[in-house]
Amino acid sequence: MFILDTNVISELRHGKPQQSAEVRAWAAGQPSNRLFLSAISILELEIGIRSLERRMPPQGSALRAWLAGVRVAFAGRILPFTEDTAPVCASLHIPDRRSERDAMIAATAIEHGFTVVTRNVSDFADTGVALINPWVA
Repeated sequence: MFILDTNVISELRHGKPQQSAEVRAWAAGQPSNRLFLSAISILELEIGIRSLERRMPPQGSALRAWLAGVRVAFAGRILPFTEDTAPVCASLHIPDRRSERDAMIAATAIEHGFTVVTRNVSDFADTGVALINPWVA
């Protein structure tokens, strides 16, 4: 099972300019019931869309509709950050602090025994989570 990092789900958006053929091929080769999102990626996407809606309403509106579709497509496969995930996440900050959101995504993957699919493998280094970079053929 896989948790798609925010950069992966963004890369898979239909109509995105210069999409990675490698990422699309990797995703197409996976059964959809094995692909999950973290609620933290929904947070990151929501922040980006809200910012864009303020600056460029038509583009923000288009991405808002896309995100609504993502949420429907991943219904039942968006993993929450819970009280059980929190201690796992806290352990990822010791001895060195890391990005809160990346640690939350990594902790969710560790808790469920999933692999994180991301371009930013260095953000998850030394967490113990299994990683796949679909940009690398």
